[in-house]
Amino acid sequence: MGRIVHFEIHVDNMERAKTFYGEVFGWTFEDWSEYAGMPYFGAVTGDANELGINGALMQRQGPPPQPGQAMNGYACTIGIGDYDSTEAKILQLGGKVAVPKHALPGMAWQGYYVDSEGNIFGIHQPDKDAK
Repeated sequence: MGRIVHFEIHVDNMERAKTFYGEVFGWTFEDWSEYAGMPYFGAVTGDANELGINGALMQRQGPPPQPGQAMNGYACTIGIGDYDSTEAKILQLGGKVAVPKHALPGMAWQGYYVDSEGNIFGIHQPDKDAK
């Protein structure tokens, strides 16, 4: 079975991206640039005993995605505890709304955003009363 065990977010400005993901989601970063041969920072996304995976920010190797173009890659969705305060941090740190907050009835609140580097990601707050 092929389970996802790592993700990579391509970035133009490493420090800006580290600030964005660090401040919005509390991620920490480890410099793996020497191993990767390029600017590459491992992203620790939570406690090792919690459900989820870690990943990395890596230096983008070409032009960034253009607004409105179809996605060429995977959209990662990040579990959060408070949708509205997370959205406020995203917008404060330069993110933009891609798909507004909406209910997944009986399951959660979901929405999609563009990060500081032009990448799409989702946020997901479980809520059995969402409608």
